[in-house]
Amino acid sequence: MNSRDKRPRPERRPHTERERSERQQRSDNIQFGVSPVLEALRADPRRVDRVMIAQGAKENRLSKVIDLCRANSIPFTRVAREALAKYADRGANVQGVLAFVSPAQYSDVDEVLENAGDTPLIVVLDGVEDPRNFGAIIRTAECAGVDGIVIPDRRSVGLTDIVAKASAGAIEHLNVAKTQNLNRFIEDLKKRDIWVVGTSVDASMSYDEWDWTRPSALILGGEGRGLHRLVAENCDVLVKIPMYGKIDSLNVSVASGVILFEARRQRKANSGVE
Repeated sequence: MNSRDKRPRPERRPHTERERSERQQRSDNIQFGVSPVLEALRADPRRVDRVMIAQGAKENRLSKVIDLCRANSIPFTRVAREALAKYADRGANVQGVLAFVSPAQYSDVDEVLENAGDTPLIVVLDGVEDPRNFGAIIRTAECAGVDGIVIPDRRSVGLTDIVAKASAGAIEHLNVAKTQNLNRFIEDLKKRDIWVVGTSVDASMSYDEWDWTRPSALILGGEGRGLHRLVAENCDVLVKIPMYGKIDSLNVSVASGVILFEARRQRKANSGVE
């Protein structure tokens, strides 16, 4: 026996309540195995956020999965088998494939736009990846009377169980849609005469100087990075929230609340409703 094998193994740290909760939420949000994944893709492909396929998995068994992903524009990636194992229960037969399935159904982008009324107020998220931030934004947007939220289908957290919990039930009352191409969607907004208002710490205009009584789409960037360059360039205008302390930016979910309730204040004042 190798002397290295005689050393006592370090005691495994017990999971905290939060870790156990997140592990359960993550497992509830995943389908693994060829048949369950195929069923999820056939039953409601809009609820499938992405699919992971093990490298070296037999193509003939997974060809239908790949075909359905491509037909429905669902991202799929090839990963090492070890990467799949961490998402499934110990000893489970993953069969080389798993799917991340949202607990709530996505709306169509057209559905969000068509139901927005005469003066739309829409939130667009450019790469928000933290599920608690996303859930808080959904909650804030619903409370502010936003017409819907649109997210990209890549580089963005989807409607996971953690997002649903953080939304405090708002996820049931607000349309959330995915778009394959964020910049193309921005162009579509402009064609519908909806002003595209991005956020940037470098903007010259304060958020409360913009006329939010106009049809508007608020574009919020991801944590720490902000808007992607091309997205920022495609906005009609960029606004900022002035900072008066030593930190130069707010958490994205807090920023959404500041701006959206300013938009609601302006619209209320313009309508003359007390």
